[in-house]
Amino acid sequence: MAKRSKLGSFLDKKGYNISKLAQVTGVNRNTIGKIYTDSSYIPSGKTIKKIMKALRMLDPNLKPDDFFDI
Repeated sequence: MAKRSKLGSFLDKKGYNISKLAQVTGVNRNTIGKIYTDSSYIPSGKTIKKIMKALRMLDPNLKPDDFFDI
């Protein structure tokens, strides 16, 4: 299995793949791929907001710092 960031591991468990997250958030697939695999990559605030909005559909208690070192 490929190396995963905290977000990538979480989404793997929930059954989300890169394509599905890109579709739900409207964020570029390449950016999502980077977020999935590179735990040191920190996306822009706007991108984090889009991702967190989608993640809160799965769990309303999630916070950005659960996944990103911000």
